[in-house]
Amino acid sequence: MDQIAIDGRIEEQWAIESTNIYPLRRYLVALTVLIGAGFIAYSVTLAFVWDEGFHLLAAELIHQGRTPYIDFCFPQPPLNAYFNAALFSVFGTSWRVTHVFASLFLAGSTYLAADFVLLRLPMNMSLWRWPCVLLVALFTALNEIVVQFGPIAQAYASSIFFSVLAFRLMAASVRRNSLLALFASGVAASTAAGCTLLTAPLAPVLLAWLLYYSEAGKRLKEAALFVAGCAVPFIPVLALLVKGPRQTFFNVVQYQALFRRVNWGDATSHDFDVFTAWINSVPTFLLVLFAMFGLAFIRRQGGWDRIRRAEFYLCGWLGAALTLYIATAHPTFQRYFIVAVPFYSVLAGVGFFAVTSHLVDASRPFWPVSLMSGLLVLSVGKELFDNRDSTTWATYNEIAAKIAKVTPPGAQFYADEQVYFLLGKTPMPGMEFSYSHKLDLPPAKEKLYHIISEKELNALVKAGKFATVESCKEDRIDSMELPKIFPQQAEIGDCTIFWGPINRPK
Repeated sequence: MDQIAIDGRIEEQWAIESTNIYPLRRYLVALTVLIGAGFIAYSVTLAFVWDEGFHLLAAELIHQGRTPYIDFCFPQPPLNAYFNAALFSVFGTSWRVTHVFASLFLAGSTYLAADFVLLRLPMNMSLWRWPCVLLVALFTALNEIVVQFGPIAQAYASSIFFSVLAFRLMAASVRRNSLLALFASGVAASTAAGCTLLTAPLAPVLLAWLLYYSEAGKRLKEAALFVAGCAVPFIPVLALLVKGPRQTFFNVVQYQALFRRVNWGDATSHDFDVFTAWINSVPTFLLVLFAMFGLAFIRRQGGWDRIRRAEFYLCGWLGAALTLYIATAHPTFQRYFIVAVPFYSVLAGVGFFAVTSHLVDASRPFWPVSLMSGLLVLSVGKELFDNRDSTTWATYNEIAAKIAKVTPPGAQFYADEQVYFLLGKTPMPGMEFSYSHKLDLPPAKEKLYHIISEKELNALVKAGKFATVESCKEDRIDSMELPKIFPQQAEIGDCTIFWGPINRPK
């Protein structure tokens, strides 16, 4: 690592800088606790995303002893589901348990991102050290995508945490010449990808950065150690691949590559709306804008040692790689970009200093930082207020209670995955992942992958297989002709429950 070797002068400088950050780190810990408490309070009351239903159901099925891919369709990497299943074993089956731990992951991610800036800003920016740290934390935690999709049962929070941890460990491995930190960085990067493939570019970018900054004689050894770390979290996937190669390949690779866009209509128009949505979001617009200013500022800092600048550049490369990769998903969604937020936040904190210090008195950062902090708080507050009437888990508790009341004992019902989870019921094979109904595969493959097509599902409904049917989608209700089949119905929120003696459609 001779290209960025830390000579005695730089080590001494960093030692001096480090002595000044410990009081500020206490403030950061207090801020992290406050942010974590806010996430937890929101997560156990209002946090709800429809797609977390199949994640929770998958975790419950694993908790019951069933195997993903082999026993049911679950087109996601398995680590987050296994983690949630482990939580159920310790704390009991509840969506709130997963939300609390997701909130802790988010708080930890916020701390890791902000602490990096706390440690890396040079002494000539000491007056702005805490303001920048504060803004990094707020840019990370108060982004509306993070608030809405972070503290839930899906893998966003866990993947964010392990992504930022992998970045911090990689930086530490190069700075301290630590092989243990290097191996751990590979484990963390691969763990993030094992939670969600949205973070797949993380390991390649970290590896490329490592190869560029490693000494010529150590590159292969260090690269091999990093790759070995990356292999560890995918041992469960390899075990599943050995047990069921076709099912595992379908769920992890084939579904994402070929089938997730089935029946999506004009996905290109949808993607364009997603790509331009950041313009309409105040926190995201400011995040991207200040991140660009931050990169420009860092590039001009001739007084910074090379390793310090390289670490900030790595943040930029990670954010850009994740953004470009996620943009290739077809269709993509705004929430997918959540994994890049902490990396942009690190740069945005520095960028805010670069801009503001030229517009106002640089020796008085209180008011500009207070105004920006207030703007971020108000933006996320407005987002929560606008969504105050949205569906929550309380709505699905009512739906589940109604279904349990009107469904005869022992009878089958068809409902969203959330209902099966709340009632502790195992759906009939093929009903574990509702998006799979969009597929129309040969019967042998449907049986192998545990899939029931929409056509087959409609036939089962008309044949009287289900005593009760619930749906929140009008097109599904129409295609199944539910009002013609069931004489009784009730609406709860945006969903409708159908039951009663079966009237055969003519």
